[in-house]
Amino acid sequence: MDKTDSPSATNDLVIGEDGLARPAWAATGMLRTYYDTEWGVPVRDERGMFERISLEVFQSGLSWSTILTKREAFRTAFDHFDPDRVAQYGEKDIERLMSNSQIIRNASKISATINNAQATLAMREQGGLADFVWSFKPQITPEPRRFSDIPTSSEASAALAAALRRHGFKFVGPTNMFALMEAIGIVDTHLIGSHRRGSSGVWVAAD
Repeated sequence: MDKTDSPSATNDLVIGEDGLARPAWAATGMLRTYYDTEWGVPVRDERGMFERISLEVFQSGLSWSTILTKREAFRTAFDHFDPDRVAQYGEKDIERLMSNSQIIRNASKISATINNAQATLAMREQGGLADFVWSFKPQITPEPRRFSDIPTSSEASAALAAALRRHGFKFVGPTNMFALMEAIGIVDTHLIGSHRRGSSGVWVAAD
């Protein structure tokens, strides 16, 4: 989760009208639905992993809420992030994407996504992208009580970013790869006391 999405007034949990505790950034609307149903849920398939990495590429420098609002448009524009299809994109596809006002029209990020699809296909010979990313799961996860306790990167995310770059991926750094690890359950940064803490099944919930 991009830290710019959190209200600056508080870093603590808030109790919703349903009686459930959530961080302030996920208290209402679209972000609440995303928090309750997707954020931190394990993703272990190639297409899903490629989509999450691609969205993290486009999120760079922007808020996650911006990406979430445009996610369905991204899925349509990028053939639902099928890496086999995206890897074949050429100049006409780049022109099509650059003219699509419903997505983020950034030539460097579009080119990086096509490049990353090609790198994803190449990784199949080594066990596949999803298993590769999960191999960087650390032995411990943060146990934050306040939003300010959550790191923005880690040794594991730096190692993952470096390894992906060695495999030809672009626009992957320690910060957006840590956000990826949060989003797909490799680390659990749900605040202690949140109704979602420990819900991924990957980590035991802390009291």
